[in-house]
Amino acid sequence: VYVALNAYSKSENKTRSVSLIRLAINLGFSAGPALGGIIISSLGYSALFWVDGLTCITAGAILLIVLNPRKSVVLDSVHHQSPKSAYSDSNYLLFIAAMVFFGFAFVQYFSTVPVYYSEFHSLSEFQIGLLLALNGFFIFVFEMPLIKYMETRPWSKISSIIIGLALTAISFLILNLVSWVGVLTIGMLLMTIGEMIAFPFSNAYAMDRAKRGNQGEYMALYSISFSLAHVFGHNSGMRSVAHFGYEITWYGITVICFLGILLLLLLKNIVKRKD
Repeated sequence: VYVALNAYSKSENKTRSVSLIRLAINLGFSAGPALGGIIISSLGYSALFWVDGLTCITAGAILLIVLNPRKSVVLDSVHHQSPKSAYSDSNYLLFIAAMVFFGFAFVQYFSTVPVYYSEFHSLSEFQIGLLLALNGFFIFVFEMPLIKYMETRPWSKISSIIIGLALTAISFLILNLVSWVGVLTIGMLLMTIGEMIAFPFSNAYAMDRAKRGNQGEYMALYSISFSLAHVFGHNSGMRSVAHFGYEITWYGITVICFLGILLLLLLKNIVKRKD
């Protein structure tokens, strides 16, 4: 998908294109469970699987008809006789390490944080569901305008990612500093805004960097960074809570976010020196 953006999106629209893809995914995440529940309750699981399969087939057919690769014109491509491997690009590996740290913190909002809502603040499943739904709704409504605004600012992509990580760090830090239950909503909104900024701009940075080498390899490594976060983040977060409690865990996640910020600041300085 990310490599295909080079064929179907102009260079100046890359970040917003990623945001639009994320908007579509979040709309699916928001509406999907509700529609699935309606289908299951009224028609059963068999109908759900039929609808699931048919929607996937329909999506594939639309892609073949609308985005036929034989008719597409590559709008933004750089060809190299000997493409550079992503694994030999030290600056990119530094960026990937920062993304692993960010991903590690981000996934906590879908594993340890909901448990924290329930155990520490005694929220019901319905209330927890509303908080998580707030994430998808906020992204759906505000991400595109926010990204469009930030693209007009004189900041580099790396600076924007740093802002996203800082907001994510603060969203965990305030959980320890304030006991008021309303801080949960504030924390969720801070994390959501951080996610809205960090994901599109990090994706755009990865695509820009990929122009110097094997684009598929570069983007695969970017995806792997979040896969690693999913593999280790959920389990590590739960184990940390079990052994050290929520307070130490949230401070630890905050430190992890700031480690990612330090790596990005280092990368920013390296890029400045080269320029």
